[in-house]
Amino acid sequence: MSKIVWITGASSGIGEALVYEYFKAGNKLIISGRNRDELFRVKGNCQNSFNVHVLPFDLSETQTLESKATDAIRIFGKIDLLINSGGVSQRGLALETTLQTEQQIMNTNFWGTVQLSKAVLPSMIANGGGQIVVISSLVGKFGTKLRSAYSASKHALHGYFDSLRSEVYEQNIDITIICPGFIKTNVTYNALTGDGSTLNIMGDAHEKAMTAEACAKQIVQAVNSKKEEAYIGGKETKAIWLKRFFPRVFAKKIKTAKVI
Repeated sequence: MSKIVWITGASSGIGEALVYEYFKAGNKLIISGRNRDELFRVKGNCQNSFNVHVLPFDLSETQTLESKATDAIRIFGKIDLLINSGGVSQRGLALETTLQTEQQIMNTNFWGTVQLSKAVLPSMIANGGGQIVVISSLVGKFGTKLRSAYSASKHALHGYFDSLRSEVYEQNIDITIICPGFIKTNVTYNALTGDGSTLNIMGDAHEKAMTAEACAKQIVQAVNSKKEEAYIGGKETKAIWLKRFFPRVFAKKIKTAKVI
């Protein structure tokens, strides 16, 4: 059955790949991100794209998100599936990262996702249910160097949406948290350094990683199965289990791991 799917972070990376997967499946899409031109490029890659609507905005501008959600709902009359894929990464030591940069990361990754989801939920409940997907990260489950604020923002998503899941399941709302590892996107290139400037370097681990297209296919499978949480990537996903069952070994390895 065709769904109305709203995808943030849709102008590149995992979000863009998800647009193509859901479009090929016959869904109606709303695609959002900061870069209007790139969103229209993505729309143009969808054949017969009259069922793809572009709605640009900046997740970090949290005061605008309620009105953006209202605009999105008006486009097709409802939202069946909200995929929160928008976000920004970090590559900077904690002691060298300004509070302003940390706040920008939290506003984009955490507060933006929370406010957008809360703005959509009442309409979903009124329509009999829906699903919210949160693209977190493996570092939403553990921390590594150079990602203190980023990891904090992703940890916060788990705490918030795990709690929210327990509050809305009786209203037929499903919540899926996706934890990608290293995926071949521009996430490192666009990551914020300590002063808020972009890194502009492609990390080695991401250059050799799973493609965004392969990741998107696995995300769609997890969403269709209504999994509560899914880990996607290569051997780095084993760190989840290493930390759980062998925490001392994990603690030793993570201190010296190459994580750029």
